[in-house]
Amino acid sequence: MADDSPLPATALAGADLIRDVARRAPDKPGVYRMYGEDGGCLYVGKARSLKKRVMQYAQGRFHTNRIGLMVSLTRSMELVTTASETEALLLEGGYIKKLKPRFNVVLRDDKSFAELMIRRDHRAPQVRKHRGAHTIPGDYFGPFASTWAVNRTLTTLQKAFLLRSCSDSVYESRTRPCMLHQIKRCSAPCTGLISLEDYGELVGEAEDFLRGKSRAVIKRLSGEMQAASDAMDFEQAARVRDRIRALSAISMENSVDAEGIAEADVFAVFAEGGQACVQVFFYRAGQNWGGRAYFPRVDKSDGDAEILGSFLAQFYEDKPVPRLILSNVAPHERELLEEAFSLKAKTVDGRRVVSIETPRRGGKLSLVSHALTNAREALGRRLAESSAQGKILDEVCEAFGLDGRPERIEIYDNSHIQGTNAVGAMVVAGPEGFRKSQYRKFNIRGIDLTPGDDFGMMREVLTRRFARLVKEEEAGEPVERPDLLLIDGGAGQLAEVLKVMAELGVDDIAVVGVAKGPDRDAGMERFFIPGRPPFMLPLKSPALYYLQRLRDEAHRFAIGAHRTRRAMDVKKNPLDEIEGVGPGRKKALLHAFGSARGVSRASVVDLEKVEGINRALAERIYGFFRKG
Repeated sequence: MADDSPLPATALAGADLIRDVARRAPDKPGVYRMYGEDGGCLYVGKARSLKKRVMQYAQGRFHTNRIGLMVSLTRSMELVTTASETEALLLEGGYIKKLKPRFNVVLRDDKSFAELMIRRDHRAPQVRKHRGAHTIPGDYFGPFASTWAVNRTLTTLQKAFLLRSCSDSVYESRTRPCMLHQIKRCSAPCTGLISLEDYGELVGEAEDFLRGKSRAVIKRLSGEMQAASDAMDFEQAARVRDRIRALSAISMENSVDAEGIAEADVFAVFAEGGQACVQVFFYRAGQNWGGRAYFPRVDKSDGDAEILGSFLAQFYEDKPVPRLILSNVAPHERELLEEAFSLKAKTVDGRRVVSIETPRRGGKLSLVSHALTNAREALGRRLAESSAQGKILDEVCEAFGLDGRPERIEIYDNSHIQGTNAVGAMVVAGPEGFRKSQYRKFNIRGIDLTPGDDFGMMREVLTRRFARLVKEEEAGEPVERPDLLLIDGGAGQLAEVLKVMAELGVDDIAVVGVAKGPDRDAGMERFFIPGRPPFMLPLKSPALYYLQRLRDEAHRFAIGAHRTRRAMDVKKNPLDEIEGVGPGRKKALLHAFGSARGVSRASVVDLEKVEGINRALAERIYGFFRKG
């Protein structure tokens, strides 16, 4: 159990403050956090002895210039004791991911990975995509590095094993097979076209395939195809043949030529020019399930081993750990990482079940070399792009009269149809490109807005966004302020936004309005800045093309959010609005009358015949559909 040890406020700073903290620090393992004058976290570290580790900072020995700067900026510290150094390592990774300290190696763009799940809490197990914690009973397979990869595998499973993908409510309400059965992608256990025992055998075959036993599954299916052919049942033989083809295609495409690799994550780190790339590939069931390149925030003084060690601790903070991790360099504190990951993976009889290896020969080395090649090429592309991106941001800076390159640009747009399902969208971009994890959508909920009032919608969006920013800043939470706001609109939209910013006290942020040209022609956009007449950028300006991309991305995201909200409205069932009609009665009514329209046409007498519907509720339902 971690134990917080809050320290009283003091007027000391830098090494004096750290020395004072060290005198009162416990001689126990734990995590320490250093904070600057603005309350932002500077550094998170772990130690076997908090007292000894903190005292090292106060002594000022063996410090790089970077560490010396960090010490001088420190204005407060917080200590958390833990039961062991292993627990401290796990806690450190969680704090770094959450606080993103300035002087740590920080994992950025840490999106969750998709998995395949076979649910086991239903008599007819369902196969589907899954993200997040393993809270639902079932078997989980992954991770898959891309949505495309998991979708392709899911489609293959449906073709090969005919497993259902529908929800439990749809399964229970089916009276005849759905379209997936018609196109030979589901065996229709919902309507009894296959017995639950036979369906269970299909589920077992799918599980065997996902666990790497594809050859055994294909061999078994080949026997079924031959038996059907011998029995002159050529239609059944053709169906089994198509299942074999689907499995063979995905098995051959993703197969790994490395002996003994059933489950492993492969990492390679490559650093150059003060930046680093960590490439990861996932190997499961003897197949390559894809990979992803990461670009953690590092310092020039960080070595490959330190970068990889910190990266791994953060990467597996919220992900399951495989039994084998391969890397091109041995991470810093490798044995401690193995112990922490084994603890996280629930060791058996106290034995270490997670191994981190740096192969020197054979198939494992080829996998690591392949990852290293990808890391080197990905970093090369990023350095080239960042150089070009820097020149473009310099042009934007000059065009808009900014004091420096904008590190965070927020772009806002609205989307609606005649005021209905109105949605506001915020897109975020920086020197590294779009930050999709920080996109936000705002469901417009102002009841006093006139339908189609774009000014009012933008006012609501900006008010909610920056009222929250001000609140977080006042609470001392780490907040990243934008350097530039791009607003879709002209002088009117700009005036509304400036009014909101002034009311909230954040009028020190640059705001630019982007108005579409005549007939919405690209290249004819006019830009509105306070205190300057509207202007246009040269038609072939890279900055103009960049700003068009930002605006188009905000427009795309806003339209997507609007369509999603509109689709949800279309799917709403009027029965949901009737008081006293819950899921059970709703299901009974739909079974009795087929649809909400059928319920609307029913008489009070017919409604009363439905199980769970008494006279009073029947009259309420009847009146609901005739309230006009």
